[in-house]
Amino acid sequence: MIFLFAFLSLLEPSVNTLLAFLKNAPVVFVVMAFFVVWVGCWLPLAGIIAVVLNWQVNKPLQPEQKIPLLVSLYLLVPLILWGVNRLGLGSFADYGLVGNYTIWVSLLLGFGLGVLGLVMVFTCQFWLGWCYLEKANIKLIPSILLPISLVALFVGGIEELVFRGFLLTTLEKDYAIWMAAIISSLIFALLHLVWEQRETLPQIPGLWLMGMVLVVARLADGNNLGIAWGLHAGWVWAIATIDTAELITYTGKASDWLTGKNKKPLAGLAGVLCVLGTGVIIWLLF
Repeated sequence: MIFLFAFLSLLEPSVNTLLAFLKNAPVVFVVMAFFVVWVGCWLPLAGIIAVVLNWQVNKPLQPEQKIPLLVSLYLLVPLILWGVNRLGLGSFADYGLVGNYTIWVSLLLGFGLGVLGLVMVFTCQFWLGWCYLEKANIKLIPSILLPISLVALFVGGIEELVFRGFLLTTLEKDYAIWMAAIISSLIFALLHLVWEQRETLPQIPGLWLMGMVLVVARLADGNNLGIAWGLHAGWVWAIATIDTAELITYTGKASDWLTGKNKKPLAGLAGVLCVLGTGVIIWLLF
């Protein structure tokens, strides 16, 4: 124990020097430090999970393999940001995660807007004959409702805390809000390539636009994350429900660039217009 305290006392000057550097350094160093620590803490966990799941590097990740890796990665975020808070570099309140009931009201509002927007898009596609509803599969929804809802809220909350919370707020220290929004949204879009390159690449413009709309949602909510979190969770919930229950079948009457390449709405004009329209509505209402 004596040796441990001695070791920590030797580290203290180095830690204080690093902290002083981060407080005065350009924000790019703070952002890089966050992602390096995040990935560095996650890699040992990912290695253990990969061994347990018997994942082979030369084979693509299956959904049942991806979820444990994603959950382990995202569970580290609150712990790392708590450490950032302890170091005096920021707080959860600074990042828009406030501890009062209004965030839950905003969350529900955003969730409703997100789901409603996608319902309208697919309703238009039904009317145009671009796709049809597999009515027989509707009975599958009750059995998947709870797990998909939990995953959507979890993924939406963590990604908003990182990208519209920590990242946007940190970048604003050195950049104008519009530039911080562009950069944070670009990072948000490009990091989706980590999990799947072929299907994600056509979605990059749509993901970037989604990030920009979610920035608008945070600004419209008085810099809180409630509406942005709700929107993100609503979109994830709706798309995951459609994919898991196989509710939609495309007829092939419209180009993939209209409906979404690889059946991904953000890779098509319809999905992009949905996101853009949602952003306009939020901007006008709030």
